[in-house]
Amino acid sequence: MKSTKEKAQMLKPFEKWNIDQLKKQFGLQSRTSIPLLEAWMTSPKEPLSMLVKQTVLKLQEFLRLRIDYWNEEELKFKFIGPLIATIPFDTEEYSAFLDRKLPAELNGEKITGIVDFMVATGRVEPQEPFFFLHEYKKARGSDNDPLGQLLIAMYAAQTLNSSKHPMYGCFVVGRNWFFVVLDGLEYATSRAFDATEEDDVFQIIAILQQAKNYIDEILSKPR
Repeated sequence: MKSTKEKAQMLKPFEKWNIDQLKKQFGLQSRTSIPLLEAWMTSPKEPLSMLVKQTVLKLQEFLRLRIDYWNEEELKFKFIGPLIATIPFDTEEYSAFLDRKLPAELNGEKITGIVDFMVATGRVEPQEPFFFLHEYKKARGSDNDPLGQLLIAMYAAQTLNSSKHPMYGCFVVGRNWFFVVLDGLEYATSRAFDATEEDDVFQIIAILQQAKNYIDEILSKPR
């Protein structure tokens, strides 16, 4: 039987988790890379309209000028949101949800947390999640772990999904975007993509578009 202290730890909100605790509590294992991540990162860039290209470059220039002064909410509102909006994540089958609660039961314990951004089936409430994004302005420190916070949400989502497909996610630290795949208990993280660099920002768009393609593929299969 778990002690009161152990139960309190299990019931921590998502933002209090780190990768060491996820390994100890749930057995999540970090890998240098996994084939799913490699395939995601090397997906070909799809043609973009001139309007989308111009929008991305304007957002990038704004980021270059202001990134050192923005707080978390300003980064989210002025850059991350508009950039993600260039990808049509709202369809008849799934939607993009912001600041939504994600309850789950892990190892017999109920936990919950607020997710910054997720793509899931449903319109009013998220049902089956596929893709997550977590944003954090500051560098990783002793009291924050953006990768851990992203992974606990992705792992919780695995327990909710009717089909145990891989989970895709991203966390943003300032100008740097890191992409993550969780396949069962194994996860791997990409290199940093610097959104102030022209090549990288368009690679970020390509990776986000491929995440949408993966969602479409999963939903096209018999359920």
